[in-house]
Amino acid sequence: IIAESMPIQKNNTTSIVTSEQDARVVLLGTAHVSRASAEEVREQLDSGDYDAVAVELCNSRYLSLIDPDAITRMDLFQVIREGKASMVAAQLALSAYQQRLAEQFNIEPGAEQRQAIAQAQKHGLPVLLIDRDIGVTLRRVVANVSWWKRAGLVGGLLASVLSREDVGEEEIEKLKEGDMLETTFSEFAAERKDLFDPLIAERDRYMAARILKERSEHGYRNILAVIGAGHQKGIAEQLDRGIEDPAGVIRELEVLPKKRKWLKMLPWVIAALIISGFVMGFSKSSALGWNLIAEWVMINGTLSALGALIAGGHIVTILTAFVAAPLTSLNPTIGAGMVTGAVETLLRKPRVGDFESLRHDVTHWSGWWKNRVSRILLVFLLSTLGSAAGTYIAGFRIFDKLF
Repeated sequence: IIAESMPIQKNNTTSIVTSEQDARVVLLGTAHVSRASAEEVREQLDSGDYDAVAVELCNSRYLSLIDPDAITRMDLFQVIREGKASMVAAQLALSAYQQRLAEQFNIEPGAEQRQAIAQAQKHGLPVLLIDRDIGVTLRRVVANVSWWKRAGLVGGLLASVLSREDVGEEEIEKLKEGDMLETTFSEFAAERKDLFDPLIAERDRYMAARILKERSEHGYRNILAVIGAGHQKGIAEQLDRGIEDPAGVIRELEVLPKKRKWLKMLPWVIAALIISGFVMGFSKSSALGWNLIAEWVMINGTLSALGALIAGGHIVTILTAFVAAPLTSLNPTIGAGMVTGAVETLLRKPRVGDFESLRHDVTHWSGWWKNRVSRILLVFLLSTLGSAAGTYIAGFRIFDKLF
């Protein structure tokens, strides 16, 4: 595909047209905080010039737009069992930040994408979901930064939930020309360079490959791609350069980063060291051995229970954290949060109203504790964090007493 720039200065949007013989792809860059962008989308599709509409959405984000009630069908037990609670909480925190932006500018989140979907349905056009799954993107973001920067991202997510300050002018300008996901992270990321590749460059390649794959498989001749303005240049360059194997590129960019072997082994090594410490303690004297076990239970159990308490867990959940954490810390196949999250879900099963108000509630820090769904996620996260801290603190205490 030969890409040629064709600026359309209208309603603060810009289009780049890529064409090959009688086929073309129009990349319509939209400003996330501009109502005019949604109007431009409507006018473009009312022209009747297109036979398909591509949107900057993955399947999960698409479903959340067209079926807001889908979240009420979320299986919390499955989320906890599969270890996805942290990812769901992160996505809710990102959604909360974006909702704050919408409230600040009095706009509907994703208005231009909603308009594209609505107009496509009105004109009987297929909707192509070209963005990478947000869960894959988040995992690749985490894998692309050093572990201490990951802590900064987590702290930034937490701060974005607790803060009620308006977004600054600098970030507003970036929103007008950039990508929502990148801007959200950039708000609290000290080093943005590490974020660029998984958030922007990879997604530029991915979306260009998806457009080419869809065009090749279905023979679309005129595609309107509604994307954030920050992706225009990158996608146009990819289309201009050409992608020999779009399906291969998609597979490559959907691969989840693998944990390093030593990270996989670390929990087992720690558990083995703690158990060895108990054995050494009993070999010296039974009194020392029982003393080490008592300290292990008190420190690990207390910190995990404290996490459950801070999260607003049920009293039974808090007691469960105290009992479960010392045991689960010696069995890396199950975490304290998996147990406490399941217990909290059983004791305080979320109501339909909790799911319906979830997205609104998490925009305010108090809502995380008020809403039963988000509170279960907090119980999972904070009891896990408490148990992890307890493991290291108690571990050092044990070996300090032994040596």
